[in-house]
Amino acid sequence: MTQSLTDWLQQARVTVVEVDREAGRLRVRGTGDACSDLACSEATVVVTDDAARAGLDALYPGDIVRVESAGGRPERIVVLRRVWDELTSPEF
Repeated sequence: MTQSLTDWLQQARVTVVEVDREAGRLRVRGTGDACSDLACSEATVVVTDDAARAGLDALYPGDIVRVESAGGRPERIVVLRRVWDELTSPEF
């Protein structure tokens, strides 16, 4: 059975739960409300609308992101939607 685009997008996105900048760790919540801890390196790039190459300082709890990994470690984290955009959504 093939996966629809909507299903793939829902599974590929995770929500940032906690950012430990000093330790270089990121806790995210994915499908089924399961949390995962990610160990980021100095080479991990965070892509946002306003900064193409930022570090973990650019992430906030509640941000919705997509994590691209290589070798089991996050290589690139793309911010899909900011927490403050979520809170101002007309859906509320």
